[in-house]
Amino acid sequence: MKIQILGTGCPKCKKLAENAEAAAQELGLDFELEKVTDINKIMGFGVMMTPALAVDGTVKVVGKVPSSEEIKAMLK
Repeated sequence: MKIQILGTGCPKCKKLAENAEAAAQELGLDFELEKVTDINKIMGFGVMMTPALAVDGTVKVVGKVPSSEEIKAMLK
């Protein structure tokens, strides 16, 4: 599973990365966490607000930081 954090590295982006990593670890998933900071790549996902979370190339959340519990539900 590939989990992508789309954002420029702001505090919210870092928090989203922490929450996503914690959720995937709690579920015992085999995952790769990638931080996408290039604006053109982020826009390529159709994302205009950061941070955003994509799982296996599908955008799940845009413009907010869900809790690790909320992210767990998206990863199942």
